[in-house]
Amino acid sequence: MKRIILMVLRLLVHIPGWFYKMCKMAKDTEDKTYDAMERYRFLQMLTLRANRAGRVHVECYGHENLPKEDGFIVFPNHQGLFDGLIFLETMDRPFSIVMKKEVENVILIRQVREVMHAKLMDRDDLRQSMGVIREMTKEVKEGRNYIIFAEGTRSRNGNELLEFKGGAFKSATNARCPIVPAAIIDSYKAFDTNSIKPLTVQVHYLKPLYYDDYKGMKTQEIAHLVQERIQKAIEVAMSTGGEQDV
Repeated sequence: MKRIILMVLRLLVHIPGWFYKMCKMAKDTEDKTYDAMERYRFLQMLTLRANRAGRVHVECYGHENLPKEDGFIVFPNHQGLFDGLIFLETMDRPFSIVMKKEVENVILIRQVREVMHAKLMDRDDLRQSMGVIREMTKEVKEGRNYIIFAEGTRSRNGNELLEFKGGAFKSATNARCPIVPAAIIDSYKAFDTNSIKPLTVQVHYLKPLYYDDYKGMKTQEIAHLVQERIQKAIEVAMSTGGEQDV
């Protein structure tokens, strides 16, 4: 929480103007004034400024593992609110994201969600969840990239993983798209501790699974495989502190 306050205080003079522009972009639901890349570059600029103001440095490894063609889904582990800022800083192409319905009306998150055309999923409503999966499948086939946190909620134990849910991979198998595992390290320290000391977090984009790699597998088997790869990447990175080939 202290780091969020630091970000706000150091950027206070800019926030009203940025928020006004974000609200305009959020209302432009049909992209008539701002195209997808313009929206994304604006969010990236805000993210970079916020991360610098909050004294957080993001180290990115394996960026070359992101597929050259759009229409893929990144499946990272989930540590907290800062995770989204990691991907906004390190991914060079627009993406959307799946959020839990509980954050629907949280100020700022709501505006960012609308600018990104993110999806809200009600985990207690099976019909609504299936509808979101169908929409995502269609959009991924059309070339939209997504990020889905397969744990379903953030881990409360630092860099330890929760069990990945097989259902999270349903849209990927339906779209037959590339699956990109991503390992996040130390993201929880940004907002879930009371420190404002300089912080380095890491993201490792791992080698993707293409449809030929996972066809015939059940979604729970895919979830287990992706979780294993992320777990291994975290263990290697924390023991070596450097780049890896996973």
